[in-house]
Amino acid sequence: MLAVLAILAAGTVGVIAALPSVERVVRELTYPLHDTAIINRAAYAEHLDPAFVAAVIYAETKFDPRTSSTGALGLMQIEPSTARYLAHLSGGSQFALRDLAHPATNIAYGSYYLRYLLNRYRGSRTLALAAYNAGMTNVDRWVANARATGTALIPASIPFPQTRAYVTKVEAATKTYRHDYAKLLGPP
Repeated sequence: MLAVLAILAAGTVGVIAALPSVERVVRELTYPLHDTAIINRAAYAEHLDPAFVAAVIYAETKFDPRTSSTGALGLMQIEPSTARYLAHLSGGSQFALRDLAHPATNIAYGSYYLRYLLNRYRGSRTLALAAYNAGMTNVDRWVANARATGTALIPASIPFPQTRAYVTKVEAATKTYRHDYAKLLGPP
């Protein structure tokens, strides 16, 4: 009987010891994170929370770079027209679309664009994320319509369901990345 209890106790200790590694694996499958040095560098260069940048990457591609059906490229799904516009804004003279396949370039451009949008929309992450997903023209129209009725554009009032879900997804993922990867992503 003592031998059985000893085996059960040893098994329980083994299961308890394995829990942190199981939790880590589940976290990495659910909210993957790669290229942390690149994310941190790009985020700090644009005065962004690295968890916010990681959350946008998660919402766009789940860290699996690919070309979308609309032609958006790389981890942060930069549209070719947006990339050309950003290259012009930033003074990039040697830009080529193929550069967006490289994580460092893609994340730098995506972070630059997030900062640009945050500045344009006076720090509103809701509006910046909506513009990242649906375009500035749509968001400008939505903001003008909201102002005309004396209201603010909040996530629940975004007219496009996909964009509404995108904003909510990024905000939730930002909290998860900030909590679960605080050591890797550094301070906000």
